[in-house]
Amino acid sequence: MTATSLTGRTAKQRGRWIGWAFVGPFMIVFALVLVAPVFYAIYLSLFREQLVGGNAFVGLDNYVRALGDAKFWESFLRVAVFLVVQVPIMLCIALFAALALDSARLHGSRFLRISVFLPYAVPAVVATLMWGFIYGERFGLVGNLNSLPGVDLPIPLSSEFVLAAIGNIVTWEFVGYNMLIFFAALRVIPTELYEAAELDGAGQYRVVWSIKLPAIRGALVIAAIFSVIGSFQLFNEPNILKTLAPNAITTFFTPNMYAYNLSFAGQQFNYSAAVAIIMGVATMIVAYIVQLGGSRKEAAR
Repeated sequence: MTATSLTGRTAKQRGRWIGWAFVGPFMIVFALVLVAPVFYAIYLSLFREQLVGGNAFVGLDNYVRALGDAKFWESFLRVAVFLVVQVPIMLCIALFAALALDSARLHGSRFLRISVFLPYAVPAVVATLMWGFIYGERFGLVGNLNSLPGVDLPIPLSSEFVLAAIGNIVTWEFVGYNMLIFFAALRVIPTELYEAAELDGAGQYRVVWSIKLPAIRGALVIAAIFSVIGSFQLFNEPNILKTLAPNAITTFFTPNMYAYNLSFAGQQFNYSAAVAIIMGVATMIVAYIVQLGGSRKEAAR
């Protein structure tokens, strides 16, 4: 073995260690804050705290119990409805705003872009409290309007409309975030495509349909996946509004609220861990289906 080959191998090994030196801190943090808690939650879900015998191994009993729990399924179906209705509306509004900004036909587009994105910078707690006081029947804007003669507005925090009210809050918070994703994707479309379309006599609607939307399909899929994950993780908004609408928002309004209250109010840590693991798996499955659908459409082009 020559000295040159030894030197090359040493340099290659040194390069590998340098790479791990950069990646190592992230991997350590990732393992501590994500991998370890997930495995610990799985471990907890396989046990049950009993009055006699202490913490006993029960295998998959907690999962079987969760899958037969009417409260869990009620909360799951509620977030599923929220996902099917709210996410398309939010993404369509964000897409429309991004296309409007990219058209270069709006006056004050920079101000509009900041205005649409600004709600995302508002903390979720502050945004929910703000909208909660607007929705208030006795002290909020809706209550004040209903006190006027001949005005009878529906109560947003009633049982019939509270899910729609939460959807409005979430949409207000995240339209700007998704708009920024779409707008960034639109800005990297080659200008040659627009020039070719103009030479072919394509109008604005044709350009949007045949050039812009196909070009940002990847961004649409990413935003959809993030929105799916956010819908299944719905917690802050209903949990904060619960104090304003205790009759409309139950302790099992969403699966995350159910798991939280099982753990911290009911001291059922093992069962709560099983509910959390089931929701994590369901979220991954739905997100993967969305990603797979987007990939198939991209491959079919």
